[in-house]
Amino acid sequence: MIATIQKENDGFTARYERHFHHSIENVWSMLTDNEKLQQWFSELQIADLRKGGCIKFDMQDGTFIDMEILDYEAFRVLAFEWGEDVARFELSPTSEGCHFLFIETITSFTDQTIKDLAGWHVCLDVIEALLDSRTIVSRKEEWEAWYVKYEELLQNF
Repeated sequence: MIATIQKENDGFTARYERHFHHSIENVWSMLTDNEKLQQWFSELQIADLRKGGCIKFDMQDGTFIDMEILDYEAFRVLAFEWGEDVARFELSPTSEGCHFLFIETITSFTDQTIKDLAGWHVCLDVIEALLDSRTIVSRKEEWEAWYVKYEELLQNF
């Protein structure tokens, strides 16, 4: 399902909702266990998992960007800096597994925004596929397809 984009006072939010048929513990580990995190977002590494802690973004050129963890509640909330924006994951239990909400708070639309929206969408699809022991054949093709959809969606803003 495509993200819902909303205008907020100081910018925009992109909300992605998923329902996983997996326990919160299994889903949480996809976000916080570096070995599992590498499977869906190889540039990210948890350095210090706590509010005020740090996630590192590998720039793939030998340098890293430190992103502060802004909110943390084990098995429920993980939020961190994402450039000028904020990436926030919220988990809650359901009778069938886990409700998964990802919110990107966007200060302003840039050339990177559509790329990020499509990228996050594919990342969430990859998490689900990994949990379900499925493989997404071409992440690049998936990203290209979602890029077009997000480009169309943002024409309304």
